Amino acid sequence: MKLKGDKQDSSEGTAGAKGKMTLPLALVALISAFGSSFQYGYNVSVINSPAPYMQEFYNRTYLDRTGVPMDRGFQTLLWSLTVSMFPLGGLFGSLMVWPMVNNCGRKGTLLINNLFSIAAAVLMGTSELAKTFEVIILSRVVMGIFAGLASNVVPMFLGEMSPKNLRGAVGVVPQLFITIGILAAQILGLNSILGNAEGWPVLLGLTGIPSLIQLLTLPFFPESPRYLLIQKGNEEQARRALQRLRGWEDVDDEIQEMYQENQSEKEEGQFSVLSLFTFRGLRWQLISIIVMMAGQQLSGVNGVFYYADRIFESAGVPSSSIQYVTVSIGAINVVMTLLAVFIVESLGRRILLLAGFVLCSASCAILTLALNLQSTVSWMSYLSIVCVIAYIIGHAIGPSPIPPVMITEMFLQSSRPAAFMVGGSVHWLSNFTVGLVFLYMEAGLGPYSFLIFCAICVATVLYIFFIVPETKNKTFMEINRIMAKRNKVEVQESKE
Repeated sequence: MKLKGDKQDSSEGTAGAKGKMTLPLALVALISAFGSSFQYGYNVSVINSPAPYMQEFYNRTYLDRTGVPMDRGFQTLLWSLTVSMFPLGGLFGSLMVWPMVNNCGRKGTLLINNLFSIAAAVLMGTSELAKTFEVIILSRVVMGIFAGLASNVVPMFLGEMSPKNLRGAVGVVPQLFITIGILAAQILGLNSILGNAEGWPVLLGLTGIPSLIQLLTLPFFPESPRYLLIQKGNEEQARRALQRLRGWEDVDDEIQEMYQENQSEKEEGQFSVLSLFTFRGLRWQLISIIVMMAGQQLSGVNGVFYYADRIFESAGVPSSSIQYVTVSIGAINVVMTLLAVFIVESLGRRILLLAGFVLCSASCAILTLALNLQSTVSWMSYLSIVCVIAYIIGHAIGPSPIPPVMITEMFLQSSRPAAFMVGGSVHWLSNFTVGLVFLYMEAGLGPYSFLIFCAICVATVLYIFFIVPETKNKTFMEINRIMAKRNKVEVQESKE
């Protein structure tokens, strides 16, 4: 039996000591996920419920200015801009990840990022008083930039802080808070709460509060120890940060592992996005994150959420109750992501990804059948509700939370920021594409749209099955060695 401070034998590799969940690690995970990831989820969902009241405000403002009512085509254009500016801003935010985390650190980037969110919250909250709808559209871009940075920096920050046996569980926490943010926006957006003509500016403005809390509390927690040691060369600060996060004094094993990682990367230096694409030693890692991040969004999760209201309507759910059913689906999403936090370390990343995508593909295939037959077979509409719930369960346990964890684990310190920039850009571009194309797909193909999503899920499953390794309970260097074999390259290692 080993006491928590003991070094383990060398057969378990450097950094072998199993970490435990300490209060500082738990708090830094909760503060960064609540202050950043929560708002990403909140802003994905926040404009769904008050949409009619916001469109009415756009109309009224235009009429006051020009004396003529707004043309329907122009109103549709303005509303689609309001919706799509968020993922477009997310893409811009992702492009800022690499320079910001390398120059300002992980914690520093999160703190600076709060300024985007607070500014956007103030502008959206006062837009009705100022009688300007342009400010809402601009704020959605700014909020998107915030979300683009947050969705990449939080998993990187937490992944670098966690001991290897907790990296998966802590890495799923940001996705858990994204689902909590979606649920919070759905609940606050109910007609009886803030989703009404008077309440919507408050609903949009509330997003600044988590940022304010993060801005006031995060400075009291340490920066990523790996950033401090490998990029800043400050062993003393890294050691102090690790001791605080681990809850014990002896952190030599982890310091040693960081030096090994640093040594193996000395040859390459800091990676830019361009050098990441041209470096043979990271070829399969790069292809893997592109496939997983594209699969996550192109598997149709936004399409299923978008379609859900109509599926419930066709199943006979009264329109006054649909928003409550939507809230219950948001709650299922939270519960299943919470389950992923607890099972990711025992089952591993790979099995959750495979199981999740298989469940999503089966749900899409059966949903296509159910939607086509629901006018002739009465119980098919209930089957389509079951498919929506099964799809959301599948996505919540694997495709949603695991890809960002894998980016943290498959790349070393020098290439990780560039990898997150690529993964984040693929995520937001795919999100934007689905938002843009789905309406046309649905108009042209109807329920058969879901067969396209089904095919994408199947293709992603096959790729993960044949290419992506299990990374559970391995150090970054061990994962690097596994991928080096696949890339047919030698790993430079310290001789110590």
